[in-house]
Amino acid sequence: MRVILIGYMGSGKSSLGRRLAKALEIPFLDSDAAITRQQGKSTSEIFETDGEHFFRTLEKDFIASLDKSGSFVLATGGGLPCFNNLMDELNALGTTIYLKHTPQNLVRRLTVAKGKRPLIDKHISSGNLLEFIEDHLKGREKIYKKANFIAPSWMLKPHQIIEIANLTQKK
Repeated sequence: MRVILIGYMGSGKSSLGRRLAKALEIPFLDSDAAITRQQGKSTSEIFETDGEHFFRTLEKDFIASLDKSGSFVLATGGGLPCFNNLMDELNALGTTIYLKHTPQNLVRRLTVAKGKRPLIDKHISSGNLLEFIEDHLKGREKIYKKANFIAPSWMLKPHQIIEIANLTQKK
């Protein structure tokens, strides 16, 4: 079983992914954590020193390196599915689940993450975070919606996500 959680930054992919992997008794992978470990830098530092294009190449390399025969829960970075045709690769790799939130809910969740999100840090202080997220989601959501399942924010409980993952394995 391979379950891949996608969605906007701050949507809970990593925290839900850890709980889901524990409940399913399979390994948990986090693309951002793996990349930052490999590079010895935070995501923000990679963006600042090497650029977004370099980071997106690292994401593509990470997906290519995954064991295609093993079971795991994968939490992707928010932009990972949106670059290098990786959404198609993720759908071929396992069951993709889009953790969907409203822009207003994402603002609440991301405001507490100040200093950890390279694409939004400059927008938090200027007060236009909601507008930034709404604009960003317009482009990304058409890709996120290619996921096998869309899990609205009210449904982000591990047992409900496990039910979705189990249903897809019975096809």
